[in-house]
Amino acid sequence: MKINNFIKSTLILLIGGLMTKLLGMIIKIIMTRLIGTEGIGIYMLINPTMMLLITIASLGLPVAISTLVATDKYNNKSLLFSSLFVVIILNIIMMILIMMGAKYIGTTLLNEKRCVLGLKAISFILPFISISNILRGYYFGTQRMGIHVITNIVEDIVRIILLLIGIPIYLMKGIEYAVAFIVITNIFSELSSILLFIFFLPKDLTITKKDIIPNISNIKSIFKISLPATGSRLIGNFGAFLEPIILTSMLLKQGFSNHYIVTEYGILNGYVMPLLLMPSFFTLAISQAIIPVVSKAYAKKNYKEVKRKVVQAIIFSLIIGIPITIIFETIPEFLLKFIYNTNEGISYLKLLAPFFLILYIQSPIIACIHAMNKSLIALKGTLIGTIIKILLLTFLTSLKIGFYGFICSLIFNIIFVTVYQSYHLVRIIKKKI
Repeated sequence: MKINNFIKSTLILLIGGLMTKLLGMIIKIIMTRLIGTEGIGIYMLINPTMMLLITIASLGLPVAISTLVATDKYNNKSLLFSSLFVVIILNIIMMILIMMGAKYIGTTLLNEKRCVLGLKAISFILPFISISNILRGYYFGTQRMGIHVITNIVEDIVRIILLLIGIPIYLMKGIEYAVAFIVITNIFSELSSILLFIFFLPKDLTITKKDIIPNISNIKSIFKISLPATGSRLIGNFGAFLEPIILTSMLLKQGFSNHYIVTEYGILNGYVMPLLLMPSFFTLAISQAIIPVVSKAYAKKNYKEVKRKVVQAIIFSLIIGIPITIIFETIPEFLLKFIYNTNEGISYLKLLAPFFLILYIQSPIIACIHAMNKSLIALKGTLIGTIIKILLLTFLTSLKIGFYGFICSLIFNIIFVTVYQSYHLVRIIKKKI
């Protein structure tokens, strides 16, 4: 592999990430301006549940596929079809369970009956997202990053068109119908990606019956990487799933109104968090590009090369993270007004911005740990951080400080997980060099 491959892949993903981030911001603007703060609040209440279910449905297979394909030791076609077999079975089971449990989650756990329809809609999008993610993992493993960029852009364009047409129509039926429609648009956006991924497959690719039949040995190799990787994401997503449940129940007990909770949750997760996560297009590009590079270098015992790539990833993340953090601190009013046409969330943005600079280096660090087949370390760090975060959230929200209890628990989680993963990554590399 050429030394420049990592930087080349990162630049491709960076340019594509910037374009998709801009399109994603347009999607957020359309959503916030068409369904309002309360509608965004309802959508954000179900969003952690959606992310948790997507993680379970994908089962960490995209990361495993990317890692195994990059090693050049497996039949890539067999890996792909074996993964598809697993997720199709899993998704059918999940669709049934979601339809059965949506009412309980919405009315009892989230204390908001208008979430039920959106939760049911999630069941229909899972198979499309899972299949798309597996195909995406295959292309990452072969380092064909440009295809990933194209599909992301097409996905967002499809969503923008559908949202502009559909939200006004479904709003006439009620906010809950508009929220459910926003979820359903993922079917069409992911379907567009699947069709493009299939289109870009090599024209001379021959698929035999042996490739299609699930290979038990390949499935075991996939699970060896995917399950620990899923465990780490699952813990984080499960913690996020519990957040709105704990938050709504505790704040209601403290005398806060349901309208206040939904509105503030919408401000924080609909306006502030998307801004703070804006640099994630860069860190995500780095994380995705570094997995096959570090995986191959580590497999060849080229540990000095691994160290160089890790350092590069952290430096690149800080280069983009520092100036953006300064912007968030100095002109938060302008950003919120310009993008969302609101002044709500200024105090949240200024308080969280410095700590999100730490978060920007977390994703590449964890990606490197997974690439070196040390996923259990990432799993342990995420587990400890999530447990402490939930305990802090429960305690702090009982102190009648509103959403600041949630914010303080979020800050602690960012600091702890990043420090923990960084410490163990340094130890792994030092032992090998």
